[in-house]
Amino acid sequence: MTALGDVIEIDDRTVLVLGQELDVEHDQPDVANALVHRAGETLVLVDTGVTTEFRGALREATALVGPWSRALVLTTHGHLDHVGNNDLADELGDAEGGGGGGGGPAEHYVPALDVDQMLDPAAYWVRSFERIAGLAPLPAPPVLVAREVVSLFQPMRPFCATTRTYEERPPEQIRIGPVRFTGWTFADGAVRVLRSQGHCAGHVIVHLRDCGVLHLSDEGNGPCGAMADADQLKIQTVLGAVALLFEAGEAELLTDGHTFAVRSGAEARSYLEGLLEQAAVLREIALGLTGESRQVRPGEFTARYAEAVAELGVGGANPNAMFTAMTAANQLRELGLRPESGDIDALWSRPALANLAPPPPPLPAPPGSI
Repeated sequence: MTALGDVIEIDDRTVLVLGQELDVEHDQPDVANALVHRAGETLVLVDTGVTTEFRGALREATALVGPWSRALVLTTHGHLDHVGNNDLADELGDAEGGGGGGGGPAEHYVPALDVDQMLDPAAYWVRSFERIAGLAPLPAPPVLVAREVVSLFQPMRPFCATTRTYEERPPEQIRIGPVRFTGWTFADGAVRVLRSQGHCAGHVIVHLRDCGVLHLSDEGNGPCGAMADADQLKIQTVLGAVALLFEAGEAELLTDGHTFAVRSGAEARSYLEGLLEQAAVLREIALGLTGESRQVRPGEFTARYAEAVAELGVGGANPNAMFTAMTAANQLRELGLRPESGDIDALWSRPALANLAPPPPPLPAPPGSI
């Protein structure tokens, strides 16, 4: 059993600080794992979780990685469980870094595409819950459910005095062994922030060159994305690219936002390949549930899809009925189905291609006609 704030020591300059699972019934927010790493004289903090208790654990972890003189805080994406303590960057900028002395304001970077949800998380979650109003029963209207979810994640301080977006820096073409990414490098190339954008619109992953850690954050939260701005193709593409890094020996250790583990070598490859296989199986199941029918009753589809997910045991991080319904909605869209109207109980259907075909060309006029 792990507890919030427990630490896994990776090496003498890198630790993984463990978060906790979501428990809505007991008003417990999920808290994402955070990486604390020292690259030369730079303290690197990847995500900050949420809650005062986790903030204290992060602060203690900064003393475990050796002396540092400047600090860099990197946000992988804008979800509440990753950003609540981002203003810790202000404290780190004024701190005496493990005996090395403060180095002025800490740098803090966030993905530009996630700034809106960080400014207004309730609106982001309303959008997510409105999509599933006809797929699964909600305990209250989407607006109220969203408010309840957001209220769990307190205190919420996603910005600090020096927050900037990654996109303000020139984009770089980053080659790691056989794989090419776009992104940004820090600490003389020891820290690589790589665009992935699958779990949500702005998502990035982080590669720590000197210790071989690849932090997947939430790109590995199950085989299929749940959020309204998730991109299934990008999720599977980044999982495949990361698996290739491990095959090539360019990454040695895999960490992520929610599984409370450090995976190495063959174990990491097997884990990544397992996610890709699960994604293929679930897509096949979803296709089988829709069959050749042009119309689908979304509630019935979601119930049967949930049964398949439970039977396979592939619910991903923080499995619950609402997240499963969100994933089901994404599966329907991946198969080309859309709601026929804005009604809650509207049928989902594929376009009737026969009705979209252009009319046949007119027959040629008979000879001699005008």
